[in-house]
Amino acid sequence: MKTVSVFGATGSIGQNTLDLIKRDPQAYDVVALTGGSNVTQLAADAIALNADVAVIDDPDCYAELQNLLSGTNVEAASGSAAIVEAAKRPCDWTMSAIVGAAGLAPGWAALEQGKTLALANKESLVTAGPILMDHANQHGATVLPVDSEHSAVFQALIGEDIAAVERIIITASGGAFRDWPLEDLPNASLAEASNHPNWDMGQRITIDSASMFNKAMELIETKEFFGVRPDQIETIIHPESLIHALVGFADGALMAHVGPHDMRHAIGFALNWPVRKDLPVQRLDLAAIGSLNFKAPEAARYPALQIARDVMDEGGLMGAAFTAAKEQALDSFIAGDIGFMDMAPVVAKTLDTMTSRDGLKNVKMTLDTVNEIDQLARVRAIEITKTLR
Repeated sequence: MKTVSVFGATGSIGQNTLDLIKRDPQAYDVVALTGGSNVTQLAADAIALNADVAVIDDPDCYAELQNLLSGTNVEAASGSAAIVEAAKRPCDWTMSAIVGAAGLAPGWAALEQGKTLALANKESLVTAGPILMDHANQHGATVLPVDSEHSAVFQALIGEDIAAVERIIITASGGAFRDWPLEDLPNASLAEASNHPNWDMGQRITIDSASMFNKAMELIETKEFFGVRPDQIETIIHPESLIHALVGFADGALMAHVGPHDMRHAIGFALNWPVRKDLPVQRLDLAAIGSLNFKAPEAARYPALQIARDVMDEGGLMGAAFTAAKEQALDSFIAGDIGFMDMAPVVAKTLDTMTSRDGLKNVKMTLDTVNEIDQLARVRAIEITKTLR
């Protein structure tokens, strides 16, 4: 029986992970489940799976969680420190699906067990990729990608020599506004940005898809996870979202990973690795699909992609600043303080300010400095946001 923990259990990735676990409950012993504020869902899943501990991030929800778990064998806890402590409990396989920079600390703690970390938290690699992968190597731990794109690349590379890789192409749906006239984008509403044409995801990642900030982060993730140069990484708009990534080799061959837009495929691959097991996902009918389409992303529509290129060129702690500024800009858009097309300028100006004023390139990357830059970038982004009101 495999012991498993799911961090971010109440989000879309977490719920899809639990769906797979619930289909074969005899195969898994659930150690820890964590959630942000959806205490009802967290408690229900913890009871259904007889988890050892359920941790709610919001301390205000702790009393309710205790009440819901009363009379069960599930321990209740709350707060970010308790989430990290839960990640230190012995476990064979840990899903890191907490959204945002908050996912770094528990993922880091889980790696110290020397087991397997299934990484769906983009920010971990973007903010601290070099030290995270080194930390995994030091503890003999395995990091498996759960983003559909990076899982696709990982699968395409099985049995291949990374030295023979010429290019990695990350596909993108283009998000909610891929076909909108450019002049309409500044007036895009929160509701419109929160409606993805292909994927069923949480609000924040759906908006990041519309702005392509999610793809910008995935470009950086690709560099950090696979150790390739930035100029080897490409992105292309693929509206059908059926090809998740392609790997190009030195002989000119392209290896494509094709599958339905269902996150249970990438999750299931990581959950069952190194073997493949039957998964409850759609089997594609290529004749019915008929054709697949591709087009280059427009720089004016998706300025986040160039920002990611600049971050990779700068290196160091720029990834931490980028992630924090992006999260703050997204918060401001959701709050109605800035428009949809204001997010990229807020991030770019934050990075420019921090490069000139804070000298990020000469600061050693540690968990402490990553957290310090994260907080500083948020303050800078808020200052810049105020100038746009």
